[in-house]
Amino acid sequence: MTFLPYVAASYALGVIVPGGFALAAWRRMRAATRKLAAIDPRRARRASEKTS
Repeated sequence: MTFLPYVAASYALGVIVPGGFALAAWRRMRAATRKLAAIDPRRARRASEKTS
């Protein structure tokens, strides 16, 4: 009996699980950035200074 399927599965999990965590963190960061941009008064002030 070969252990190749177990080794392949462990390598796959070693790539998929951290990749999933990274993707989830990236999506949370994007959402937080959008929320911050919506409530940040400095961004609106900078935009009005550029047009003036």
